[in-house]
Amino acid sequence: MPNRMPNRMPNRAHHNALALILPLAAAALAACGSGVSTDQATTPLSTGRTAAASTPGIVAGPGAQSVYAVQRQPDPGTCHYRTNGGDPLPDPACTPGALNPQVTQATIGSTICRSGWTSTVRPPSSITGAEKRGSAAAYSYTGSFSTGEYDHLIPLELGGDPNDPANLWIEPNDRPGATSTFNSKDTLESVLRRLVCSGTITLATAQSAIATDWVTASRTYAG
Repeated sequence: MPNRMPNRMPNRAHHNALALILPLAAAALAACGSGVSTDQATTPLSTGRTAAASTPGIVAGPGAQSVYAVQRQPDPGTCHYRTNGGDPLPDPACTPGALNPQVTQATIGSTICRSGWTSTVRPPSSITGAEKRGSAAAYSYTGSFSTGEYDHLIPLELGGDPNDPANLWIEPNDRPGATSTFNSKDTLESVLRRLVCSGTITLATAQSAIATDWVTASRTYAG
């Protein structure tokens, strides 16, 4: 009686070819340029990002990580400050804001509204120091590093991504005689967190307001 069972033995030559092709394809993809400066970089700008559909313009970052790596910054001179009433705003093409996916409206009680939580996700200065220099070059910032803040546009206390360059910029302090990085945006951040945690406004509303124009948001929410 003829054997009608199909031959299910793996094709060894086919597997060997795949073993050679797949690593080469992965290497080719990894080598694609990102169009950003490489002097500070270990991680491409697009890592972990998807569109944050509920907040137009803001992206979803990779979120808090156990080990951070220095992130690539935009090329020197490619980012341009805007102003509103003399206060600086970031370039939306370089710094649109990025969200920490671990922070949602459903999780604020165990994240941003819990005292001390931001210290558990903040990258160390060994990482942000190099990034700050790259951001200064991108924004052509020539001011003092002691009063220019490497700022999270959407702050950690409102669910901003800790280390995505889309959420970080060097923020000048234009206050005469400023001796620290503290400015009026810091006050707004505290006010918005209080409003979110009290249920007065939603997390998405606060994130969108501060990412779009923090100066206007300050007038609206902080007086």
